[in-house]
Amino acid sequence: MATTEHQRGLDREAAVEHLLTHAVADVVVKEDLRRELLGTRPLRVKLGVDPTRPDIHLGHYVCFRKLREFQALGHQIVVIIGDWTARIGDPSGRSVQRQMLSEEEVRRNAQTYLDQFFKVVDVDRAEIRWQSTWYNDFTLADVIHLTSKYTVAQMLAREDFAKRFNEGSPIAITELLYPLLQAYDSVAVEADVEIGGTDQTFNLLVARDIQREMGQRPQNILTVPLLVGTDGVQKMSKSFDNYIAVNDPPEEMFGKIMSIPDSLLGDYYRLLTDVPESEITSMLDAAVRGEVNPRDLKERLGMIIVTDLHSAEDAEAAREAFDRVYRRRELPEDMPEVAVPREERILPLLITAGMARTNNEARRLVTQGGVRLGGERVIDPEATVMINAPTVLQVGKRRFVRLVPKG
Repeated sequence: MATTEHQRGLDREAAVEHLLTHAVADVVVKEDLRRELLGTRPLRVKLGVDPTRPDIHLGHYVCFRKLREFQALGHQIVVIIGDWTARIGDPSGRSVQRQMLSEEEVRRNAQTYLDQFFKVVDVDRAEIRWQSTWYNDFTLADVIHLTSKYTVAQMLAREDFAKRFNEGSPIAITELLYPLLQAYDSVAVEADVEIGGTDQTFNLLVARDIQREMGQRPQNILTVPLLVGTDGVQKMSKSFDNYIAVNDPPEEMFGKIMSIPDSLLGDYYRLLTDVPESEITSMLDAAVRGEVNPRDLKERLGMIIVTDLHSAEDAEAAREAFDRVYRRRELPEDMPEVAVPREERILPLLITAGMARTNNEARRLVTQGGVRLGGERVIDPEATVMINAPTVLQVGKRRFVRLVPKG
């Protein structure tokens, strides 16, 4: 029995060390958090979510995986749905003022967000809190009391605010309120720990100050690196069209992972998998020496991520589909069929087939060389095409539809 208990202690220490070091940018205060994680009291681990958009991508997944580690150690996840602050919009990293959202938009985005969030984190061990629970009862006196806890000088220490102030760009008073409102969330739920990306560091530190001012013990902070998008340049974001969505179908998710630049392999393995660092280093060194094809490393990465977000069966089917289309140059077995006129201009044809939403988008696809009809590239956006028999329309590398002539 003593040996078993000793082993459990060692296992817990290893799990805590992994949580504090793997896919982590910084921890404040590291030794305090390590001591609390090794203790017996369940910690309240906060994640603030501003549902300004309904979609979640692998950049968010880095945070979610870390929350799953906290859950595995027996700690309580507290998700704050920022139904107030989302209407303001987090100014972090922004050079311009954000547009405010309606309550209906925020509610709709939040539900979609949670549906995707619980693909990764255990719903039965997560507490969901809406800011409106406490902010609906906030009075002007409460707002003034909160703002008295922080100075303008402290707020302008934030890089994006300072830059805009020095440039004479507008900074709305509501934006200055944002960090304070997010900080008060930690007071409202009595957070012991808060997790977020490195772009949230300032806001998380403000929460420590506000908790201290209001008589609470300041939360510890764990930040994770920002994941670079599939373009290999910008952080992953739908705005940059370089994202892999958590809700992407298995084949599309696998295909996007196979398309990432070789230079991202190290970061993607470190931030999105539990492959040991020594093994990652060994794989990358072998690739540099030409002993391993980076394509094989991407394939393994795709299998791991698709398995986690879908299933092992889906991952295997996605790999087989990718091989069939890109290695063996075969067409997908299953593709949608769309009935179209026998004679049609290429731009409205793309819209009818669901490959583009507008004429401008369809024109861009053609002029960029991304459209093939019957295996032949279409280069003229003014072209009229004949569909006299079932014909495959391909857009980009992964989108196919079979066109069937009407009548």
